[in-house]
Amino acid sequence: MMFRPRRYALCLGVCLSVATAHGQQRDALLENLLGRYPAYFDTVLRNADSLGVQVIYTQIDRDRSNSPSFKDYYFNVDSGRYFYPASAVKLPVALLALARLHGLAGVDRNTTLLTEADQPWETMAMNDPTSPDGRPTVGQYVKEIFLTSDNDAFNRLYEWLGPAYINTQLHRMGYGDAQIRHRLEVTLSEEQNRKTNPGRFADYMDHTLLSWPSRTDSTTYESREDRIDGVDFSRKNRVSLTDLHRMLRSVLFPGSVPAGERFDLGTEDYRYLYRCMSELPGETRWPAYDSSEVWNAYVKYLLFGGRKGSLPSSVRIFNKIGEAYGFLLDVAYIMDKDRGVEFMLSAVIRCNPDRKLGDEHYTYEELGFPFLQHLGEVVYRYELQRSRRYRPDLSGFAIIYDK
Repeated sequence: MMFRPRRYALCLGVCLSVATAHGQQRDALLENLLGRYPAYFDTVLRNADSLGVQVIYTQIDRDRSNSPSFKDYYFNVDSGRYFYPASAVKLPVALLALARLHGLAGVDRNTTLLTEADQPWETMAMNDPTSPDGRPTVGQYVKEIFLTSDNDAFNRLYEWLGPAYINTQLHRMGYGDAQIRHRLEVTLSEEQNRKTNPGRFADYMDHTLLSWPSRTDSTTYESREDRIDGVDFSRKNRVSLTDLHRMLRSVLFPGSVPAGERFDLGTEDYRYLYRCMSELPGETRWPAYDSSEVWNAYVKYLLFGGRKGSLPSSVRIFNKIGEAYGFLLDVAYIMDKDRGVEFMLSAVIRCNPDRKLGDEHYTYEELGFPFLQHLGEVVYRYELQRSRRYRPDLSGFAIIYDK
């Protein structure tokens, strides 16, 4: 289904930023913009708190030398309000995995990563049928995380890095809201998730280059009151929308954030990440996907929601989504090279009208996907009309894909 932008005349008034008594950040621009489309957003605006809606929109303007500047706008953003981040936690773990390789001699993202086991509840990963030669690697896991949000790929990186390393690094970098404490889509106790598998890096002849034993995270985590409808989530993964938005900006525009917030990545790492974040399932041979099950707009919720189809050829979306326990979110940088448009947009919404967790009675299709789709469309239309002194040169994000 082709996305055809329509043009609207928008009179948005003064863009004032306010903080409510509950610590929420709200800007008139976003609130007025959503208010002009009651068919899309009336329910969301009237029930923003109960639906847990948060939106961050970043305008990007370039100067004569193409250097970007940024202006953030918020709707209902409150870093103290807990939501379950689901697969969005894969973003910082993928970034940390590539950065961690820089401190290891003789290994890189294409080195074989073998996950072993010494507990009955642990699983091994000695091969990867989705890779060209069957070898599991950090690079292939990162690719699978962004292409289809693969849970096993995340778990293997979590087991290699360990939660102590993950959280210590994120907190040192200033992402203090993050607590990543468990694997995804496996039922394990808190203590089992504190323990991570032994493993090793090996060369093509299966000679060990680097090995490590099973490790146990002994961190005493900050006490939190993360509850959802009376259910305790304080030992679950957490990361704020603000931190996710900042992490994405730090990767796409590293020069625009303080040095301490940047991940330790080199030029080749950035190029590889840009490819993985924006590549469509139909553009890769490894893994090869059935287009009837994994289409090209898959996990591109902003602009496309849950619809099947393809993105316009000029549009690229660099993003990471999350979907679990009724929460739906997307953190994205969206660009249209033909129209000279670029912006960042992140949003979360709760789709659980009966307020029961785990019953799978979630309104993703009825509420969540349409909200994210229309939000992306409306901001994109606004960006088409927004005046820019200089047209952005987006060639830095031009990527060569497999197909």
